[in-house]
Amino acid sequence: MVSEVKQISACAVPLIGDDIDTDRIIPARYLKAITFDGLGEGAFIDDRTALNGQHPFDLPQYQGAKILIVNRNFGCGSSREHAPQALAKWGIKALIGESFAEIFFGNCVAMGIPCVTTDANSIKQLQELVTANPQASITIDLEKLQVLINDSTIPVVMSEGTRTAFVAGTWDACGQLVANSEQVKSVAARLPYIAWA
Repeated sequence: MVSEVKQISACAVPLIGDDIDTDRIIPARYLKAITFDGLGEGAFIDDRTALNGQHPFDLPQYQGAKILIVNRNFGCGSSREHAPQALAKWGIKALIGESFAEIFFGNCVAMGIPCVTTDANSIKQLQELVTANPQASITIDLEKLQVLINDSTIPVVMSEGTRTAFVAGTWDACGQLVANSEQVKSVAARLPYIAWA
């Protein structure tokens, strides 16, 4: 199935700090948008402005990075889907962190963005390796639950149900409905309270 996510290999961007909430990922003023288009430009915009171009999302060595390495309780705060959408529009395809807020994690899964966790020392090691060599390729292997960078292999964690959904491609609820549309119509035709137009 097209929706299978087994491995992600790319360069990474380190973002150091605990409790980075969804308001920091994408400020509330961006919630007026009726589509998610253009949200990538607003990712961390207030932090980026305050840091005068020195935020990791502005630094040239991290442009094109597809993996975000974060610390503890990333994505806490409000439940806005705009936060993972902004990261995705910036180009992020996967996250490695110490921990993720539950609703943020769920929104990422619904979009096909795996979030794996590991201990604080391993996160610090990954952030330091990427800072020293921004062009290093990182591979997140969801089948083996490990991250590979240089000669290092770091075990990561993801619940078995979520891991299976990514590997099998069943994380994509809309895709599942479309792929099984004939079965959906067949069941609906047998229901007395549904009339297809």
